[in-house]
Amino acid sequence: MQGFLVNQLPLLLLGIALLGFTAGVIKRIGLWRQGRHDQALKLSNIFFIPKRYLVDLHHIVARDTYIANTHIAAAGGVVASVLLMIPIYGFGLTNFYLYMALFLATFSAFIGGIFVWRRRSGRPSRLSRGKWNGVPIALLSFSIGFGFLTLFQSGYINANSVSIISIVVLSALATLGIFEIAGGGLLNRPFKHLLSGSLHLAFHPRQARFKSKGALSTDLKPVDWEVAKEIGTPGVKSVKDFAWNRLLSFDACIECGKCETACPAFAAEQPLNPKKLIQDFVAGMENRNDLAYAGSPTPGIPLGEHGGNSSSPIISDLVEEDTIWSCTSCRACVQECPMMIEHVDAIIDVRRDLTMRRGNIPETTAEALENLRQTDNIGGNDPKQRANWSLDLGVAMLKDGEKTDVLFWPGEAAFELKHQKTLRLVAQLMQKAGIEFAIPDLREADIGDFARRVGEEVLFETMVKKNMDLLSNYTFNKIVTADPHVYHSLKNEYSSYGGDYQIFHHTEFLLQMLEEGKISVKEKISDRTYTYHDPCYLGRYNSVVDAPRALLAMTVENITEMDKSGMNSRCCGWGGGAAFSDIPGKRRIPDMRMEDAQQTKVDTLVVSCPNCMTMLDGVVATSESLGPLPEVVDIAEVTARAVAL
Repeated sequence: MQGFLVNQLPLLLLGIALLGFTAGVIKRIGLWRQGRHDQALKLSNIFFIPKRYLVDLHHIVARDTYIANTHIAAAGGVVASVLLMIPIYGFGLTNFYLYMALFLATFSAFIGGIFVWRRRSGRPSRLSRGKWNGVPIALLSFSIGFGFLTLFQSGYINANSVSIISIVVLSALATLGIFEIAGGGLLNRPFKHLLSGSLHLAFHPRQARFKSKGALSTDLKPVDWEVAKEIGTPGVKSVKDFAWNRLLSFDACIECGKCETACPAFAAEQPLNPKKLIQDFVAGMENRNDLAYAGSPTPGIPLGEHGGNSSSPIISDLVEEDTIWSCTSCRACVQECPMMIEHVDAIIDVRRDLTMRRGNIPETTAEALENLRQTDNIGGNDPKQRANWSLDLGVAMLKDGEKTDVLFWPGEAAFELKHQKTLRLVAQLMQKAGIEFAIPDLREADIGDFARRVGEEVLFETMVKKNMDLLSNYTFNKIVTADPHVYHSLKNEYSSYGGDYQIFHHTEFLLQMLEEGKISVKEKISDRTYTYHDPCYLGRYNSVVDAPRALLAMTVENITEMDKSGMNSRCCGWGGGAAFSDIPGKRRIPDMRMEDAQQTKVDTLVVSCPNCMTMLDGVVATSESLGPLPEVVDIAEVTARAVAL
């Protein structure tokens, strides 16, 4: 008995584990293949996994040093242990140094297990419980069991000097550990992540994210109308309408909850939890209900009321409609996800089905879309008023065939008084700097970002065609805009339709004018204190976080950062059409953002987006219950004062 447990059992367990892992691979592939085929992906992508794990993924995981070290110890220890077991137990290579290497690998897994246990024992509310509590148990069981069996077999410890009961216990631990780890894919247990997490890096839906360390890929992709015709929707109506590698990405979720912690809608207790949403898709893929989910629920929606299979309607078998409309498209969830899952893409796919196939749109969203169709702007304003803000400034309006150095694109800000102030100041600063610039003529249309984010792709493409046709009539070197949504669309999303433009946000362009000496600061502003709010579509979508701060550093004396700033800024609540869908929660997102600013104890909140101005200045005007709040100003106003415009 003792000899069998020490000498034969490890080989038997290894064989069963490999069979179980193989069965799990076959099962998971079958689940993923319920999705659509993606012809663009190649099997050879598997060879990219080591680089993508060690560089692209690890730089995200490394934001949390504790869990990064944990992952290295646990994953490295388990993988190294299994690889070493194959020559030792499978081929009978009984080299002492191989045994010691295996023992050190199991010890690494043990350290990883301790780290996981400590993190989970702290009970962060974002972590899922249930079967996920078995992760440290499996790691510790695997490492202790195989670690001591290795020492026995190597002869470092004489097995005859140890009681049979101890060897039986150690054998049981080894059995428990390797069954949990190797059988995860077959049993829908957490260690399925060993398979899905690795392959997700190879077949990620956004391959551009791996072009370089920290590479961004934030543009929405156009609808493939051939695929739309094939599946009967331009979006996604059921789980099987997702591409197979999206199902793989959902399966890679480790339920760490970093996405829910970052999500402004979840914080506002609107009916959206991005982690639960991904697990709802997994439930559909696995043909079950959501009762197995052991994490934070979607606010206001109890467990047990949703379930289905890959062919079931996502709305409302798996997910409620309000959940899909609560998203602000801020990408905070994507920014934080250590598995690089693209939550926002999935949400927009479902919206495309709701909007274009089913016509299920919140009433105010539908009104805004109709305004776009009728007047080319969201507010339904008379297009002839687009240039009224500039009439007394002598700003040139381009005509067909004319040219300019800078094309200043006003966007929707042209119609509202408080945003017109920003446009006027930017124009005056460019005039002061001697910049040759002009604005487009009255045929300018809304950039289309709103339509695209609420799922109206046809209308978006209409806006793109109108604006690109207009731009093709002009000759210019660069476009400057004070609207991050315009900036993002022209820079990243029009390129899918042939648009290739050099784009500057006004924070970048004003900074450049100062650095080149075209305008100069007369005196830094010292009688006010400032904090800066990063717009999602400038920061997380385009990594423009340094230019606004450099501009402020050149113009003001006292700046204090909010806790949530830069790439981790909290959304203002406008994006993704959320300001129009207006799904109720227990709090309002802009109120929370103003509280972030209030905590810095400054008197001025600086913004660089007209939509952020609308949301945050609206709080100042309406939320007396929050107490004294900072004044909200655009960064152009700060710059203009510093240069004594």
